[in-house]
Amino acid sequence: MKSDFWSGARAAAPILLGVVPFATIAGMAGVSVGLTPLESVGMSVIVFAGASQLAVFQLMSAQSPWLIMVLTAWVINLRFSMYSAALAPHLQHLPAWKKAPLAYMLSDQAFGISLSRFAVQEPKSPHWFYFGAALAVWTTWQLSATAGALLGSQIDPRWGFDFAFPLSFMALLFGALRNKPTVLAALTGGLTAVAAKSLPYNLGLPLAISAGIAAGLWAESLLRRKEAQ
Repeated sequence: MKSDFWSGARAAAPILLGVVPFATIAGMAGVSVGLTPLESVGMSVIVFAGASQLAVFQLMSAQSPWLIMVLTAWVINLRFSMYSAALAPHLQHLPAWKKAPLAYMLSDQAFGISLSRFAVQEPKSPHWFYFGAALAVWTTWQLSATAGALLGSQIDPRWGFDFAFPLSFMALLFGALRNKPTVLAALTGGLTAVAAKSLPYNLGLPLAISAGIAAGLWAESLLRRKEAQ
């Protein structure tokens, strides 16, 4: 139990280098659109979804209607439904009261780390491995977001923290590219995301996810047919 928890935490360690600046930006962004540091940190704790937080902050700065903000955050966070479905077989033995905090701490990083490990060799206690990875990401995010909210405008925007978001996912991406279907899924999803970047309400994200999944499943079905012949 303890060994699986610490294994998950150690597996998350390299990813945290990208989480720190990304979360710091999220904390700063909240203050920049008029939230108090406490409100910015509170949103980070309650929402805990960096991409949707930044999108909502952009909409707040443009004085968009609250309904557009809610729908935008909902669309961006739809990917967590797919993450939950993928993790469910490994956590379904847990009672609901244990699943609830694990669901709350679900993140792109914790999902990627855990599923990559489960695909190779599932730990004796997969939920403890996931909890170790998720808690490491959650703690780092909240501390960094708090620092960003307190620093606010004191950080020079010319420092160029735009690299933070892609950096936090680079290790996950390359670690997941184990075969041709995963490579095709990544390429299809990435190209679709770029091509659909101009779609309103961030609809390019769920479109890219769907296209990547479809491409990966198609490639995997072709491989299975060849193996069966």
